[in-house]
Amino acid sequence: MKQISLFFLLIYGFSVSVLAQRNLRLTSPNGRIVFSFVLTKTAPTYRVMFEGKTLVDDSELSLIFQGNDVFGPNLSQAKPVVRTIDETYELVVGKVKTAQNYCQEAIIPLSEKSGARRRLDLLVRLFDDGVAFRYEFPKQANWSAYTLTEEKSTFRLAQNPNVMALFRANFTTSHEGLYTTLPLREIKNDTLMDMPALFEFPDKKYLAITEAALSDYAGMYLVRKNGLLTSQLSPLPNQTEVKVKATLPHRTPWRVLLIGDRVGTLIESNILTSLNEPSRIKDVSWLKAGKTTFPWWNGTIVPDTNFAPGNNFETNKYYIDFCADNHIDFHSVVEYGGHEWYVSDGFNYVPGPNADPAKALPGLDMQKICDYAKSRSVGIRVWVYWSALYPRIDSVFAQYERWGIKGMMVDFMDRDDQEMVNIQERILQKAAEHKLHVQFHGAYKPTGMHRTYPNELTREGTLNYEVNKWDTLVTPDHDINFPFTRMLAGATDMHLGGFRAVPADQFRVHYIRPMMFGTRCHHLAMYVVLESYLGMVADYPDAYKGQPGFDFLQQVPTTWDEIRVLAAEVSQYVSIARRSGTDWFIGSITNSTARTMTVNLDFLPEGNYRADFYADAPDVAQNPNHLTQQSSMVSRKDVLTLKLAAGGGHVMRLRKQ
Repeated sequence: MKQISLFFLLIYGFSVSVLAQRNLRLTSPNGRIVFSFVLTKTAPTYRVMFEGKTLVDDSELSLIFQGNDVFGPNLSQAKPVVRTIDETYELVVGKVKTAQNYCQEAIIPLSEKSGARRRLDLLVRLFDDGVAFRYEFPKQANWSAYTLTEEKSTFRLAQNPNVMALFRANFTTSHEGLYTTLPLREIKNDTLMDMPALFEFPDKKYLAITEAALSDYAGMYLVRKNGLLTSQLSPLPNQTEVKVKATLPHRTPWRVLLIGDRVGTLIESNILTSLNEPSRIKDVSWLKAGKTTFPWWNGTIVPDTNFAPGNNFETNKYYIDFCADNHIDFHSVVEYGGHEWYVSDGFNYVPGPNADPAKALPGLDMQKICDYAKSRSVGIRVWVYWSALYPRIDSVFAQYERWGIKGMMVDFMDRDDQEMVNIQERILQKAAEHKLHVQFHGAYKPTGMHRTYPNELTREGTLNYEVNKWDTLVTPDHDINFPFTRMLAGATDMHLGGFRAVPADQFRVHYIRPMMFGTRCHHLAMYVVLESYLGMVADYPDAYKGQPGFDFLQQVPTTWDEIRVLAAEVSQYVSIARRSGTDWFIGSITNSTARTMTVNLDFLPEGNYRADFYADAPDVAQNPNHLTQQSSMVSRKDVLTLKLAAGGGHVMRLRKQ
C-alpha cells in the first residue's frame, strides 16, 4: 500500500498553519506534536511542543562554511510545500517486517538576500512519535561545492530534563563506555555527548536525539554551550577544522527527535528506517540473518581430543558440527593466539603493509572449511581488520565469494568522520555485490541504513560482554541502559551467550572462559530485549551441553515481525515482546534490584497460546545459572506476574494453539 498526498500551503487544514510567509506551524498526524518555525533576522528558528508543553524551546539553525562564512542570518524564505506521506514498506531484516511511514512533511526553501544568494531547503517531517529535519543543497548555478566547518543545529531543551548519555573524550572512539545520568544543567560545557541521548522530563515525557541516513557526511555529537545543546561534527582526519566536503546536490543526515509519553514508544519507533531509502540490493534471496559462534570470546576452547585448538581445520570442524547440531546458522573464523587467521605482518592485530585477508595462514585450508560447513548447512563468517581489508577490497571479496564465505565482522574502525562513513558504505555496497553480510565492530551507532543495505546485520558501539575478559564493568546495571539509549538507534552486538554466571562477589576476570554477572535468565532474555539480526552464541560448545535454557537459545529468532514494549522504567527494568510468525517471545530484565513485574497479554490475538516459561530459580542468588521451566495455556485475557531476582530476567515463548 502506498498513498502520498501533496498540497500547497495555499490550502491547509488541521496540520498546517501559516502566520505570514516567514512562519510555519506543522503538527503530527495525531495532533500531539507541534513543530513551529520562524525565520528571524539572525537564523531560522524552531520550537517543538508535545501535548501542549514545550520540549524544545526556540532553537536556531545555521551552517558555517570555510572562512567563517555563515549561512543563517539575513535569509529570505519562499513558500513552503507541505505534504502528507502515508506508505508502508517491507524490511528484509529488522525489529518489524512491515513498517508504516506516516508523517507530515514541509519543505522550507531558504536563500541569502545578498552576496552569492545561495539557497538550501530545510526539510521537516513530523511523525506521531517524533520530529526529523535535514538540510538539502539543490544544484544551483552560483554554488557548486562546499567545505563545512560547523553545523549549528541547536536544541534548547525546556524544563531541565534528566539526561542519560555516553560522554566521550574525543572523536576517536569505539563508542564503548558507561552511561551517565544527570540533570541537563549539570553537564559541563563542551563535553562531547554521544548519540542517541535520552532526555526524561519532570512530567514523564521522553525525548531522544539521534540521526538517520548518515551517508557522505560526518557523524554528529552534542555539546552543551550556554544552556543549549549544539551539534558537533566529527572532523576529517589529521586536522580539526573541516568536517564535510561535498559537491552539490547534497544533503545532510536527518536530525531526529524521538518523542513519547512512554519510553517504550521510543523503543518501538520505526522513524529511523522510514527516513532511509529503500533497499539498493535488488536480489536479497541470498541474504540470511541468524546466530553465530564467536570462538575468540571464549578462548577457542575445544574438548580434550587428539587435536590442538587453533587456526586449523579440526578446530573449525568442531565448531561447525556444534552449529549444525544446534540450529546455529554461522560459524566465525577469527584469530588464535594473538594472530589473525589470514596473512599479516602487523603487530597486535594492527595490519602491516603486506596484510592480506584474501590469503589464509599456511596450513589453514579455507576452501576445505567452507566446503565442510556447506555440507552441514552452516555458513562461514570471518573476522577482518578494516584497514587490512579496505585497500584490497575487490580482490578480498572476490576470494570470499569463491570460497563460499557468507559474511564478515569488520573491526577497529573507531571513527565516524565523513571519510570513515563513506568507507563503511562502500564496504556494504561491495559486500552485497559478492553476496556477503557485514557486522561492523568498533563502529559508530546505526542510523537506519539497514533498510538501504540489509546486508548490515548488526554493529557494535557498545560496552559489551567482551569486556568481561579483562574488566568488571558490564553488569546488569549497565545492561538495563541499552534499551533506552544505544538500542534506540538500532541493532547492537553484545557478545551474547555466556553461560558461566556467578554471584557478583565471586566474579573474577578471566580472558579464557569469561564469567558473567547476572543470572542465566537475564542473559537468555537479552536475546529478546536487544535488537540484533546476528546474535552471538559466544561460549564454547561444551559450555552449553546439558545446560538449562540452551533450548531457548536454539529457538529464539534474530529478526522479527512486530515489537511491543510491555513495561519499562529507565535504568530499572524492561519487558519487550517480539513476534516471529504467529509465535511471540517475551524477554524481561531488571537491574541489580529484585522486583515483581506484571505483564498484560492483551496484545495477543484471540485464541489460546502455549506459554513456555524460563524464570530465575529460588536459589539463584547462590547459583545464578539455575532456572525453572514450566508451561501453561494463556490467552489475551491473562495478566502474568513475573518474579525477577537481582540482576535477573525472565523469558517465555508463546505458541498459538
